[in-house]
Amino acid sequence: MTAALFTEALRPAQGFMFDLDGTLILSDRNLGGYKLLDGAIELLNDLQARGIPYLALTNGSAYPSSQQGPRLRALGLPIPDDHLFTPNSVAAKVFQDRGFGRVLVLGTQGVVDALNGDGIATVRPGEDGDVKADAVYVAWHPDCGMPDIHAACEAVLGGATLFSASDVPFFASQSGRAFGYSCAIGGAIARVTGAEPEVTGKPSLHAMRFVAARLGVPVEGVVVIGDDPKVETEMARSGGAMGIGVTTGTTSAAEWAAQPIERRPHRVIDGLGEIAALGLID
Repeated sequence: MTAALFTEALRPAQGFMFDLDGTLILSDRNLGGYKLLDGAIELLNDLQARGIPYLALTNGSAYPSSQQGPRLRALGLPIPDDHLFTPNSVAAKVFQDRGFGRVLVLGTQGVVDALNGDGIATVRPGEDGDVKADAVYVAWHPDCGMPDIHAACEAVLGGATLFSASDVPFFASQSGRAFGYSCAIGGAIARVTGAEPEVTGKPSLHAMRFVAARLGVPVEGVVVIGDDPKVETEMARSGGAMGIGVTTGTTSAAEWAAQPIERRPHRVIDGLGEIAALGLID
C-alpha cells in the first residue's frame, strides 16, 4: 500500500545517524531502563566491520554520553561514548561558536555536567541572585518549578538568547508516548517573553550539520534513521540527507504514508534488519 510512495533514488551511504528511542532501543518513562530493538546490534556490528562511520544522536538530554554510553554497551550496542551525542553536545558547539560566556541552565545535573565537560560555564536558577547570562538553555528538567521559569524569563528579557534542547512534545518509550519536558518549559518562557527558543537538537540544522561534521562526510552522504517524521525525517529533508523511517517507535506505516513531502522519508522499514536490502551499503 505504501511502497509506491517511497521510490526516490538512494545514494550510497557514507555515514549513518541513528535515533535512540524508537529506533535502537525503547526507554522506560523515567529514562532509567532500556529495551533493545531487533536488528540493532547486528547492523552496528556490520557497519563497524565495513568501516562505515556511524553515530547515535538522541533528543534526550538527561545524561551525558559518559553516563548513557555504558548502559547502551551493556545491552550489546557497540556505541563508544564519542559516537553518542545529545542536544547538549550540539548546544555546546553553538555556544562556543557564538562566544557565550555563561549559560543559565534549566535542566538536571546531567545537563550541566555535559555542558561543563565541553567547556561551557553554566549557572542554575537560585545559584546567583542576580542572574547574568548570555544564553538560557532549556533541557530535560522534570523537577522544573515556577522559580526556574521566572529566572529564565528575567534572563531572556534582560537580553539572553533562548535555546531549547528539543521542541518535540512526545518521544517513544516502552509504555507508549512519554512527555518532552523541554518543549513545555520552553513554550512557557516563550509565552511570557515573546522569544521563541532556538532548538539545538533534532530537527534543527544545527544538529544536522553537527552530525555530518562528526561523521566526517558531506550531509548528502548521511543516512538519518529514526521513528519520528517531525524530528529525524524533517531534519534529513531540510539538510539534504537521506531519511529512513522505522515503524518501531512513534509512527506506523500508515502514518508515514500520510506525511507531507518535507517529512516523508526516502524509505520506510519495519526494523533495522531491513537496511541491508535497501542497497545503501555495498
